[in-house]
Amino acid sequence: MNDTDVLVVGAGPTGLALGASLIARGMRAVLVDRLAEGQNTTRAAAVNARTLEVLEDLDVAPRMVKAGLIAPRFTIRQGRRVLMPVDFSELPTKHPYTLMLSQADTERLLLERLRELGGAVIRPKALSRLAQDADGVTATFDDGETIRARYVVGADGMHSTVREHAGIGFSGGEFGESFALADVRLAGEAPRAEVILFYAREGLNVLAPLPGDIFRIVAPVADAPKEPSAEFVQDLLDTRGFGPGELKVTELLWGTRFHIHHRVADSYRAGRLLLAGDAAHVHSPAGGQGMNLGIADAISLGGALAEVLRGGSDAALDAYAAAQRQRAEQVLKLTGRLTRISTLPRPLRPIRNSTMLLAARVPGVRRQLAVQLSGLGRR
Repeated sequence: MNDTDVLVVGAGPTGLALGASLIARGMRAVLVDRLAEGQNTTRAAAVNARTLEVLEDLDVAPRMVKAGLIAPRFTIRQGRRVLMPVDFSELPTKHPYTLMLSQADTERLLLERLRELGGAVIRPKALSRLAQDADGVTATFDDGETIRARYVVGADGMHSTVREHAGIGFSGGEFGESFALADVRLAGEAPRAEVILFYAREGLNVLAPLPGDIFRIVAPVADAPKEPSAEFVQDLLDTRGFGPGELKVTELLWGTRFHIHHRVADSYRAGRLLLAGDAAHVHSPAGGQGMNLGIADAISLGGALAEVLRGGSDAALDAYAAAQRQRAEQVLKLTGRLTRISTLPRPLRPIRNSTMLLAARVPGVRRQLAVQLSGLGRR
């Protein structure tokens, strides 16, 4: 006998969306996570149009829109000069914008919906072993308890235990440069309806609004500090923003550094073991695609698992694995290209900026970028 239909390992946005999707379809699902509680940092902060579309049926999208900040524009700038304007407002979707919302709030709203549907997350519970047979999978945890499931999904991040036990490779590499990230409050005229990517002579900088009069700063920096100071962030804004003194950091809320990996699992399926989210793909945050692709994985996999559990062919799981892996490869190409363009050596930056200005004159270029960033190109 199986304890559940699906065991979901990992309760970040991907795992929560998958659990809610399965339970809403009448399936039994158990969610476990090794952490005692969800992380409360902002981390991913951009929710694109396609993600809001796929969360409509779960009644999560309206809650996210209510809690978030609508940004209908994305611009690439050199100081005050706009090199490339990207307007989402005319895209064929109910959500023609980027929704700025911290990952902590996204997780909170998904967890709220999961509980409404009768689900829960068991914490802390760390997976130690998996054994699959013809009828199901036996998962053993560090406390000695076992859970028997028909299928197990690894939504447990880049260092996935499920992927490791499935014997699935994780091909790719790492960009050499480190990145600084900080959430701050600012004084000055910072746009609240626009995400800005600055192409400065000194390097790239992202300025993105968040709810609560907070702004996200992200910049590639050689040997970025582990915990950026307010002075460090101020220097980024002065040298890679609108100019010295234009914006002033009045409060540093949170900061960190990170390195960018670009990897995709060799397969999303090994028998009754499946992968989704960061367990299946990691890539540059350029364009804000990571969490969005993971949630898309979850909704797609939820439908495929429900079909199989109702007696359908397990070819639906192979179709999920093939289609979502192809989408991940497309995202890796897009984000890798954006990262390489954004981090060109200093002598090449003026040429890049001039080329960007010329390209921006072509409406089709601007629209195609909007379609890709919104996720609508992967419908």
